[in-house]
Amino acid sequence: MNQALTKTDYQFKGQTGVYHGKVRDVYSVGDELVMVATDRISAFDVILPKGIPYKGQMLNQIAAKFLDATADIVPNWKKATPDPMVTVGVRCQGFPVEMIVRGYLCGSAWRAYKNGVREICGVTIPEGMKENQRFETPIITPTTKAEIGEHDQDISKEDIIAQGLVSADDYALLEKYTLALFERGSKIAAERGLILVDTKYEFGKHDGVIYLMDEIHTPDSSRYFYAEGYEERFKNNEPQKQLSKEFVREWLMENGFQGKEGQQVPEMTDEIVMGISQRYQELYEKITGETFEMGSTENLLERIDKNVSAYLEKK
Repeated sequence: MNQALTKTDYQFKGQTGVYHGKVRDVYSVGDELVMVATDRISAFDVILPKGIPYKGQMLNQIAAKFLDATADIVPNWKKATPDPMVTVGVRCQGFPVEMIVRGYLCGSAWRAYKNGVREICGVTIPEGMKENQRFETPIITPTTKAEIGEHDQDISKEDIIAQGLVSADDYALLEKYTLALFERGSKIAAERGLILVDTKYEFGKHDGVIYLMDEIHTPDSSRYFYAEGYEERFKNNEPQKQLSKEFVREWLMENGFQGKEGQQVPEMTDEIVMGISQRYQELYEKITGETFEMGSTENLLERIDKNVSAYLEKK
């Protein structure tokens, strides 16, 4: 079976610190960040016990493509991709919120809605909506950015500003960028026969300027439906054919796990792990229009060390 990269512990030349996130390990080197996209996978804010081969490479490459494709909308942190699993970029001071934008009522928003909730993050949801129904216009439902092991919390625009998490002027820009990025992502998805259902963006500041950070439009941060058959499935109240991490959450829920205290993650068999990897590959090829180049997964740690060190030496 192909190997998965689930842990890194590098000491790059000039390194001053490291942050191990849910799926990414971020190394501070001089005035840059070296972000390694590992093969770890999380759901319900819990890191699952097994990694998914090639996941880090696919996410890193999708994100790099979309960062390049949206650089005219907002400056972003990416400077180089010295390895298929690594992006090097500008160090930013991140805002403590994630900007979640939804074009359709599904996922956690639908689960809340069917339980009677009609307001999410200060946004009123109309009565009489159905699962997977398109909103008249996309809505923004921010969350606070949680520490590892904690859950992100829904928060309204008003509370974000009132608590001083983001200034009113900066938040206005975040909203503008979020909607423009979602529109661009939706257009690219449509060209590939997909619907960008919802996604999240993270922003920060560098030298006083707002930058787009982290990943963008990947299956970890986004949900996609297949456009073909959407209307018919919606009309017949049938599940949509989708490409996203939601299928992992659904598998966990079916096996009694939602990240709550005392619950155990179900066994991740080799078959389950490779099935998830294949779903990621399907989205990669669908959204990029390119065949995924599946290289060797042996000696990943050494390859990354060599490629990143070579990049840093050239600077």
